[in-house]
Amino acid sequence: MASVHPPIAATSPIAGSAVHQRRLREVWRSAGWPCQDLVEAELLAAGLLERVHQPSGHETLRVTDAGVAALAGTLQRNRTRRDAHEALVERVAREMARAGRIAWRGLSLRARVGEGEAGAWVMAMPDVFSIRHTTVEDYLEPVAHEIKVARADLLSDLRHPHKRHAYLALSSQCWYVLKEGIATAEEVPAEFGVMFALPGGVLDVARPAPKRAMRLPLATWMALARATPEPGPDGEEAQAWLGGPVEEGDT
Repeated sequence: MASVHPPIAATSPIAGSAVHQRRLREVWRSAGWPCQDLVEAELLAAGLLERVHQPSGHETLRVTDAGVAALAGTLQRNRTRRDAHEALVERVAREMARAGRIAWRGLSLRARVGEGEAGAWVMAMPDVFSIRHTTVEDYLEPVAHEIKVARADLLSDLRHPHKRHAYLALSSQCWYVLKEGIATAEEVPAEFGVMFALPGGVLDVARPAPKRAMRLPLATWMALARATPEPGPDGEEAQAWLGGPVEEGDT
């Protein structure tokens, strides 16, 4: 039979911990064999797990009602955050297309990070990647935009320098686009530009991105060739763009 715990709300501090949530999901999807470590002990003490004594004499674990509520709450928060993230990604991609650029979302690009024996190949997935609409390779100006709507996601990115360096290796400019209020521009490394997404669809430049001369490697060209770019502007937007001044090298 299950052991008895005093009811504890799913708003227990550990209910929102990524480590504890991961363990709850593992127990929920498994037969509930105990690990007998400190994470498990904390979940048991919080009433999110309970011990079940089987007729055979061994003990398993079961997610309690409070644990199920904690899992469901995290799922809902993640869905809300993903929706906000995707909406901002779409907004940035649309702005790149309106500026006459060819933009892609969700690319997986291979980048070389580091020099010599210390170097390594890293997979980078910028939220938005765009190039200028031009037939001159030197004028492409590839730009990467990484979108963050939650502070925890930004801090996770900043803790992984290889990921940031991969963005830089693939672009002549790299930007972080942040939901207003989750961080300051000073918290983002100086190699990156910073924009804040304000209410009403406004993207406010807090710090311009440094520009670097670069040419796209063949592997990136191949990835772009296999991917479908974002739709360009149509109607009046397209006509306004076509009627604008044409710079040298543009088509």
